[in-house]
This record gives sequence, C-alpha cells and structure tokens, in this order.
Amino acid sequence: MDDEIAYLEATELLARYRSGALSPVDAIGEALARIERFEPVLNAFTLVDGDGARTQARESEARWRDGAPSGPLDGVPVTLKDIVLTKGWPTLEGSRTVDPERDWNEDCPAVTRLREAGAIFLGKTTTPEFGWKGMTDSPLSGITRNPWNPDLTPGGSSGGAGASLAAGIGALALGTDGGGSIRIPASYCGLYGIKPSFGRVPHYPQESPYASVVCGGPLARSVADAALMLNVISHPDARDGFALPDDGRDWRDGLDDGVAGLRLAYAPGLGGAEVAPEVLSVVAEAVRVFAGLGAHVEEVGPVFDPLRPQFEAYWLAGFAHRLRAIPPAKRDLMDPGLRALAEHGLAVSIEDYCAAMAARARLAACMSALHEEYDLLLTPTMPTPPPPVDTPYHSPGFDRWRHAVPFTVPFNLTGQPAASIPCGTGASGMPVGLQIVGPLHGDALVLRASGAFEAAVAHPYPHPVLFERSGSVSV
Repeated sequence: MDDEIAYLEATELLARYRSGALSPVDAIGEALARIERFEPVLNAFTLVDGDGARTQARESEARWRDGAPSGPLDGVPVTLKDIVLTKGWPTLEGSRTVDPERDWNEDCPAVTRLREAGAIFLGKTTTPEFGWKGMTDSPLSGITRNPWNPDLTPGGSSGGAGASLAAGIGALALGTDGGGSIRIPASYCGLYGIKPSFGRVPHYPQESPYASVVCGGPLARSVADAALMLNVISHPDARDGFALPDDGRDWRDGLDDGVAGLRLAYAPGLGGAEVAPEVLSVVAEAVRVFAGLGAHVEEVGPVFDPLRPQFEAYWLAGFAHRLRAIPPAKRDLMDPGLRALAEHGLAVSIEDYCAAMAARARLAACMSALHEEYDLLLTPTMPTPPPPVDTPYHSPGFDRWRHAVPFTVPFNLTGQPAASIPCGTGASGMPVGLQIVGPLHGDALVLRASGAFEAAVAHPYPHPVLFERSGSVSV
C-alpha cells in the first residue's frame, strides 16, 4: 500500500508517466490493492475488472515507454458510476429490476470519450436505485459508506464514486448530477466536483424523465484534474441533441487568473435553507477567503422562495414515470422509499406538471437577474454534515428538501454550472463543501474561482486516514 501513489492527482500521474518515474502498472496495481483492502467496508463498487485494468495498464506502459501515449488520460485509473452505459459491462442503475443479461454493447458519450483518451476503467461504482436520492444504498448493492467515517453516508447519488476516490482508489471518477448527485458526495467526502452547464457534457440515452436536468461531470482531487477531465468528456456527440457546440476551449485555461474585482453574492439562506452551525462557520470563513483575494463579496437574502411547493410534483411525476416502466411483478424488488414516492406521483396531473415547468422558467429568470449584478453565487453545498447510513431518506430526520438538496437542485432546474470545493472540516471532523455557482454557460468562471480558492487554502486536499481495527479492515 502506497498512499503517495494512491492520492496523486491525475496531472501528477501523467507527469510521472512522461518522465518514467512511475508506470501505469504501478498506479493500477495500487488502486486494485486498495479495492481489495477497503471495499469490504466501503462497498463502493458493483463491478471491478482487475484483469482488464492490468492488461490495459501494461499496454499503456508500453506506449509511454515509446513516447506515444494514446490520449490526454493514457493510463489514468478512472471509475464509472453504474448509471452510465458501458460497453461489455451491465449498467444496473442500483436496481434489481434491470436485467443484467441483456446486451450491453454501447458506451454513453462520456465513456466513449474517456476510452479514446486512454483512461483505464477500474469498474462501476454504486448508486441508489435509478439515482433517486442523496444517499447511496440500494436493494441491489446494499449500503455504501464514507471513508471519513464508515457510520456515515458518502452522499449520493454518485456515492460510490465519491467514497472510492476519497479512499485513494483511482484518480478521477465519472458521476452524474440531476439534483446534486456530484456535488453532494464531493462535499461529504472532501473532493472537488463540478456539475457543468446543462448540455456541456453530451448525455445518452435521453429517455429519463429528468433528461433536462441531468449532466455528467467529474469528481477529482483538484480543480486542474476536473478541468482536464472536462476537456475530454465535453466533446460533442450526435446522440445528444441538447449538447452544446464544441468551442475547442481548454478548460484549464484561466485557472490562475484569480478573482480580484469579481462581484460575488453569498446566500447562506438560499431558498429559505437552514444550515447547521458547524457547516455555516466553515463556509463563512471560506467566503472571507474570496474577499481577501480581492473579490467584492455581498451577503444576499434567500434570492427565491422555497422550491418544494413549486417542484414536488415535478419530481414525483418523474418517479411515477419510472414506476410505470417496471412490470408490476417486479415492483416488490424496488427500494421501498422510491416506490412509495413513485406511487404518490401517479396522482400528479398534467396541470401540476406544467405548472412546475412554468416555475422552472421563473427560477431561471430570477437567477439570470441575479447574475446581472453578481458574477458568481456562493453557498454551502450541503446544509448539514453527512447523516448516518441507516437514516431513512426523506423522513422527518432527513427530509430531502430541507437536508439534502436545498442548495444543489436549483441549478439543475436552471441548467447553471455549479461546483463543490472542500473548504475545511466541521466540529464533527467531516468535510464541508463550498458551492460556487456561475451564470448559464459560465463554466470557465466557476473553474477560475475554484482555482483561486484552491490556491489560497491548504493543498492538497485532506483525505481520510484508513486504518485497521481488531484485525479487520476499517476506515
């Protein structure tokens, strides 16, 4: 076990491959060793392809030896969320209702681009059923745990991606975000994660009821790594008619430009959210960092009204759509929490759904008006530290609107780019994330501000201490 190799950023791995100081065989070997040691506790994978990864590592090693890497991520170990189509591997979406024996002969656009770039896939990471919630457990895979404290959730729905990366398994992770599913585990696990603007990363298939809010994106150990991965996965794909045109931008450009002179709004009570004191104190200190860097920071009010009354019907209708596609004989295999909400959604009327669509337009207009005055918006990513893994989701103790998504879901509805960056640890010892939100298509500005903050605080990001207890592996 070599923590130095395990926690190297992708950019540093590539530099060492180039110099000959390290081989992809070493990096893949370390990642697979950590899976073997920590997976019994973390439960972050639905599939691991050790043999395939080792074979690809040897091939990558030969290319680097010849000075001919196949692409910008050649030899970098990457994990894929088990919600993105991957050729040759089942994509079960955390559900026992999906047939694992069907033909799995197609990659989604982001996976296609990562293959072309030379990334080595370690396996598929866990997700709650159909990515429905901000914690990661499912009838298919069981409970995924946070490497900072295995009694707590890593968040969701890209929870396996966050847990494995935080434990030093792989250098990059591909997640998806339809309501916070990249940013939540980034915050809970002490990682950088960005949900790009809607359409920035081509998505396929577009058959989900939430197709207009979901975006793929990176979880990473640094802003530069996330930008490098975004370079790869943002290339166009004809299968996504909503994809933004490729402007040839290198998303690493401008990361060192700073924030002096930028106008930043700070909304700790966005949409009426209530924030735990230990989170609020850490985030407030992070906001002061921006002021110290020369940005003009102003605390603003809630900006918009609580979203639940306007959008509950929208989410329930989407759950109901998934339920209708599952044969009645298989519905007992579903997550009971998801099924209960989906059954409530069967009663949503077309009038209620259309009202939610109108509310989306109003929310987008509200945020557009905010960005006429402010370049960026700062908020906590999450209002509380991560809850215990056995906490019932969408219950009085952990209501999804109050405790899970009040800061994240608005920007899925508007399509704006938003990132979560580690900004410290709270009194409980768990990581806290700061959310940086940009105007629609302002991804470069979000990355620029993220780079400025990262450079101003302790780096590299802290990571959990993994240790053994009573002869069994724990974290």
